[in-house]
Parts: sequence; C-alpha cells; structure tokens
Amino acid sequence: MGFQYNGITSQSMNIKAHLTGWQMVPSLRSNTETVPGKAGLADFGADSGERYIDVACNVYPQKTFSDMVAVLDQVAAWLDPTAGIKQLVLDDVPDRYFSARLSDTVDCERLLRAAGSFNLRFLCADPYGYALDDETFTFSQTGEHKIKRETGNTDSEPVYALKGTISSGSILLSTNGEALRVVGPLAEGEILVIDTGLVTAKVTNSAGNTLRNGLPCLEELNFPLLRRGLNALSIATEGGAVFTELHIQAKSRWR
Repeated sequence: MGFQYNGITSQSMNIKAHLTGWQMVPSLRSNTETVPGKAGLADFGADSGERYIDVACNVYPQKTFSDMVAVLDQVAAWLDPTAGIKQLVLDDVPDRYFSARLSDTVDCERLLRAAGSFNLRFLCADPYGYALDDETFTFSQTGEHKIKRETGNTDSEPVYALKGTISSGSILLSTNGEALRVVGPLAEGEILVIDTGLVTAKVTNSAGNTLRNGLPCLEELNFPLLRRGLNALSIATEGGAVFTELHIQAKSRWR
C-alpha cells in the first residue's frame, strides 16, 4: 500500500507507506458564548476545522547509508511544503483526494545499516475529501429536473457552467428552492462558470479561456449547494434570454 502526492506514487520513490489511523470526523470549531445569568453556554452551532492525515513510511533497504540518504533527499524535494498544497490520494481510500501539504518536521529513524522509517503528517486546510470520479449532470431544456447525488456523505459546492444568450431578460436557475438569476450579458459561444466553492464566477470561451469577471452577470451573490440524494432543479428564461445548456460538476465530497 502507499499514497500518491502531486501525481507521484510513494512506490516510485522507494517508500513503503500505510495509514496509521483515520480521522473519522475532522476537528470541530464550536461557536459558543457565555451568557451572564445563564447556566452553561449559548450554542451557536459548529463547523469543521482542519484535517490531519498520518502516514507511516519505511525506506526500502539500500546498498549503503549514502544511498538511503539520497532516497530521503528525493522524498524531501517531492513533499516540499513550501511548494503549496497538492493532491493527495491514499491507496487505502482510493475513491477520493485531499488537498494537503506536510505540516511537521520529518525525522528518519535508522533501522538497519541502510534502511529507515519515518512518519508523515499531512495538513488538509480544507478537511473534505473530494471524489476522483465526480458526478456530472447536463441539461439542455428548460423546466423541472431532478438531480440525484449518490457519491459522498455531505452537501457539495458544485460548479455550474451555463450556455445561452442574454442581451435582455434573464435565465433563472433554482436549486432546492434557492434562486440564482443570471442577467448577463452573455453572448453566443460564451460560457458562464459559477464556482460555488470559490464563491466566484467567470465568463470563458469554448476553449476555457477566461474572457472577463462573471460576477456582474449575477443579479445577486447566491451560490446554491447540492444535497446528497435527490435535488430539485428548475430552469426558466425571462424576456429575450435564450437557454442552451447547463452543465453541473457536483464536486461530491466526504466530511
């Protein structure tokens, strides 16, 4: 077993690796307040904090100690945390990826003349694991539709890609009763990409090149989520707007 980081496998780096445990629920941030004269606390709910993933590693036996150090040098460059967060995929949990980087010092314990062991702790500032094989949905007609999300175990923050033309009027997208009104302008061949997770929008061409900021195309900043299970989607046009296609990448995830 092992893991893949930034597209490179631990096996290819001469490292044997395995998970030492599993954080079933990431750390929580409780929002509470002490109220004078009231027993206990006022509870304003909780949200998720960061996630940590611990991996135990062994260096395959080398011919000399210098050879082992050379392997460790390559691993240090591969996992360099100053390069920022990268995609982490664990062989034990192959259906999802995490955005992670190293968070602690790594010390290698010498076991034999030219072999060693060490532990890695990865920090996931975003605690969610995201589906490698994501769910996608495409609609080419206005009206009422159903979206059934089956992957993951919590709400997701989808990416909407809308095609159509809007010089007057609007296109109204409603997900589980949450309305997203697109007022444009949007020309033929342009795509309005609305990223719920990043809380932003952009207008691109068919090649994916960004043409301009898409937030002015939205009447208000409302970014609907997708629930796990059945979701209701409504697509309607108003005035002179023409709807062509809506593509949704679910960004299905696990907490």
